[in-house]
Amino acid sequence: MRLKTAFALALFASAAPALAIDSVTVSRIDADTVKVSWKDSDPVDIIVTDTPVAAGAAVPLVKASRKGEAVVAMPASKRQFLVLRDGGDASLTLTAERELPLARGSNFRDLGGYKAAGGKTVRWGKIFRSGALPLLTDQDYALLGGLNIGTIVDLRSLEEREVAATQLDDRTGALFVSNDYSLKPLMANMGSMKGEYVYTGMEKLLAPQYRSLFKRLLADDGAVMYHCSAGQDRTGIASALILSALGVDRETILADYHLSTQLRRPQNEMPPLDPADYPTNPIVQYYAAAAKKPGGVKAEPLYSASGKSHLAQFFEVLDRDYGGVEGYLATIGVTKVDIARLQGLYLE
Repeated sequence: MRLKTAFALALFASAAPALAIDSVTVSRIDADTVKVSWKDSDPVDIIVTDTPVAAGAAVPLVKASRKGEAVVAMPASKRQFLVLRDGGDASLTLTAERELPLARGSNFRDLGGYKAAGGKTVRWGKIFRSGALPLLTDQDYALLGGLNIGTIVDLRSLEEREVAATQLDDRTGALFVSNDYSLKPLMANMGSMKGEYVYTGMEKLLAPQYRSLFKRLLADDGAVMYHCSAGQDRTGIASALILSALGVDRETILADYHLSTQLRRPQNEMPPLDPADYPTNPIVQYYAAAAKKPGGVKAEPLYSASGKSHLAQFFEVLDRDYGGVEGYLATIGVTKVDIARLQGLYLE
């Protein structure tokens, strides 16, 4: 009996699938190196590639590591990707830095790598989100020029674009898309909410912008980059709509949203200006007032007065008024057929 039991256990163990590589993160150490961390019981090879494609035949920089972390040479001047090859089943996991290492950028990041519908993953290098880009260096432009950005959707108002123009389209030849509106009604609407459900109504005020963004995603004409000033509110909502359409769970979407607090660089979002020259421009006055506070302009945690996530409260509004994200997207012309196409284009 003992022999049979031992044999059965051995047979079960040999048939049990190896655990896949999990919890992969990439964080920059300096201009030349990144730290890669992962969880896996098998030895792992790490391969560096210039394209967001799992290249299993390439020579690994790190071989058969069981440490769960490694330092890899990866210059900040060039967008590259990492492939982790599982020594147990030879499966490949593609990953990259989420935040792009820009010298004078703010909150510029890749939406790739998140688990989505049907067990698939959001493609790296296809959808980028950011804050304003008025102070990019030549090195920053060179890095972004290698992303194959086909469209830049500027979610900002006339007042914001007046004083902090986006020049990335001029440098890369990308299509520039914007919809004219004044920031004043938007700020007034947010201010009227008294710290709770502050995004209520933004789905209507920004409907033209979000419609344009989804049209460009559906066009499949190179990578799509979209941004506002801070890259957290209007851009955060846009990201939540996109990730929801791709089948990413809300917990992940909320975690992505709250990354803005640590990844914003407010000092890079607005060029030096004399507020006296723009007495009626609300965004100039906002940054000028924030600069006078202790510690200067800084990213504030994105929570309501009662401690709830602003985006979580916005999801409540969409669920209540539209029956969810898909119901809202239908009001701006994004159909179920479109959602299926988006998943086909941006998941792998």
